[in-house]
Amino acid sequence: SVAEKVTFAAYAFFGIGKSVLKSEARAKLDDLVSKTTGINLEVIIAVGHTDSDGSDAYNQKLSVARSEAVKSYLTSKGVERNRVYTEGKGEKQPVADNKTKEGKSKNRRVEIEVVGTRTRR
Repeated sequence: SVAEKVTFAAYAFFGIGKSVLKSEARAKLDDLVSKTTGINLEVIIAVGHTDSDGSDAYNQKLSVARSEAVKSYLTSKGVERNRVYTEGKGEKQPVADNKTKEGKSKNRRVEIEVVGTRTRR
């Protein structure tokens, strides 16, 4: 069984306060989809995150919307809907300092985990 975790910086994925995928985000997801062809896909878990601007409730909702945007795109590319799970963590799991612009951009992200078994040797 192969579990591969891929973290995509959401500043390449989303504008501030947005959950619409940018073109570079779509290109990265296309790459991800092509990598799943070599495995027997069990599940893809997409977890959305935000920076600390705005209320907890707003950020929770935004993080879910971001993970759902990733799911919609993946399913539009042929990944089965029931294979993609989404979750939002809001601002609760920062990977960088929310006091800086650079840090905030790193925290606006979607983490994608691909779980499956290799079919090719």
